[in-house]
Amino acid sequence: MSIQTRTPDELGQDYLEIRGLTVDFDGFKAVKGVDLTLLQGRLHFLIGPNGAGKTTVVDAVTGLVRGTGLASYRNQDLLTMRSHQIVRAGIGRTFQTATVFEELSVLQNLDIAGGVHRRAWGMVLARRGVPAYVEHALEAIGLTELRDKPAGTLAHGQKQWLEIGMLLVQDAKVMLLDEPVAGMSAEEREETGELLRRIGQERTIVVIEHDMDFVRNYADVVTVMHTGTVLAEGSVAEIQANPQVQEVYLGRQVEAAATTEVEEGDHA
Repeated sequence: MSIQTRTPDELGQDYLEIRGLTVDFDGFKAVKGVDLTLLQGRLHFLIGPNGAGKTTVVDAVTGLVRGTGLASYRNQDLLTMRSHQIVRAGIGRTFQTATVFEELSVLQNLDIAGGVHRRAWGMVLARRGVPAYVEHALEAIGLTELRDKPAGTLAHGQKQWLEIGMLLVQDAKVMLLDEPVAGMSAEEREETGELLRRIGQERTIVVIEHDMDFVRNYADVVTVMHTGTVLAEGSVAEIQANPQVQEVYLGRQVEAAATTEVEEGDHA
């Protein structure tokens, strides 16, 4: 299945291109020759069973593990760069557990994150007022009224939004989000999906996710990984109809859900 008929360059889009990405841990290939083209303006979801290699792909692209092959963004090979260089190149990520400074305020968290693009001497100078890019990020993530609250007092979903805001102030053009709605309420998941749609028009957003309802509601493109390789890619409807995907992933989810319902019924 072909997602596009013209190349990203012809469409005038930014994109992250991954070719032949392989990650080897002492002889064990966690990722094996993965090819992905991740386009600006589309919410691209990576799904698959635990251990499929999804997070390892993101770790390699962001410099946390060593990978071979190619991960090209704006004519730079990310696999040859250090983590801080990758951040400055416009690549940002979140983790399964929000990594915010809990004792500092929402505003302070955003200001510190924004410092990645300020000169070192500028970091120690007192500044009057709040930078416009911080104000814009506060508004985008819906935390303007909580700007002076310690980050540690935020609800779970709000911490995830703050982390996304920290990527916004870094001016991340590629956002790699690892299970951003895990543990969220239905309302928080919906707000998160709408947030990603709003900010995704001018960015490349890649989401690792297990919540299939969230995937169905918000994914433009879905890539299914299995045992370190790409099993399938396409629209939500195409992925759901794919027999291989049903066998190795979606079918297991249905079985797990049915087992949970039976167990809950036994305890009722």
